[in-house]
Amino acid sequence: MRILISALALLVALSACVETAAPPPVAPKAPPDQSNATPDAATPIDVDGEVVHLRAALIREVPSVIIDSPEGGRKWIARTEAAGAASAQTIDRPQLLVVVDRNPDVQQMRILLAHPEGAWESLGGTKVSTGQTGRFDYYLTPTGVFLHTDAILDWRAEGTFNEQHIRGLGLKGMRVWDFGWQRATKGWGTGEEGDIRLLLHATDPDYLERRLGRPASKGCVRIPAAMNRFLDRHGILDADYERAAKEDPRFEALLLPDRTPTPLAGNMLVIVDSAEARAAGFNAPDDGVPSASAAANN
Repeated sequence: MRILISALALLVALSACVETAAPPPVAPKAPPDQSNATPDAATPIDVDGEVVHLRAALIREVPSVIIDSPEGGRKWIARTEAAGAASAQTIDRPQLLVVVDRNPDVQQMRILLAHPEGAWESLGGTKVSTGQTGRFDYYLTPTGVFLHTDAILDWRAEGTFNEQHIRGLGLKGMRVWDFGWQRATKGWGTGEEGDIRLLLHATDPDYLERRLGRPASKGCVRIPAAMNRFLDRHGILDADYERAAKEDPRFEALLLPDRTPTPLAGNMLVIVDSAEARAAGFNAPDDGVPSASAAANN
């Protein structure tokens, strides 16, 4: 089974973030029994307690975490709510979202708690790198709401070096979240659109991770290894995967055996551009503060 997953990972790696024909989707299967959904709608969740737990874990497990000021958090939330409204996606339960701002002057991500009735919150985030312009075969990372569903099986990095001695997906075992084929604007030429495989993944720890915070990818979203592990270990985007893993051994094999999935898991990656919003009259999110200064900004 793991040989099959490795083969699929290698196949996708050859075409990730480049314009090419789409591969066949995962074979259709019967919809999962929604009575086994994670989290169980009949099981009450201590939302506030879980948020406190996750924020503490984020500060502990991700050394480069950025904690927002109250005003900065409100700006991230407003931008995300606007993107959700534009996509017609609804929030029907308290859940976590991963939000990326592709603005070249921001290049950051946040984990947000979205709530259908209560207040939204920012747990914190890190620097990222999104698509670079001005280079052939590089695409501008698309904006919108992208669902992480069990229609596509994720994979894990092999940790191998390319011809430039770069581990483009990070160390062996790093999670690669696959959001399928998406239309994206070419970063070269006259700006036509093409298809890219939109991925969320780690990057080379020796050469590229320290360059996070500026556009650099071919269209995917690069994140630090520590944030990759945090999202993976706590199942931040794995609501659908946890359901599928109960019936499909492929998903169980992909997920970490020692994971501690949060009951607030969601399935939405939201990509915004505060530069475009600022041009329309909004303010860009502020940079937040490093975790070492978080206590002074609570």
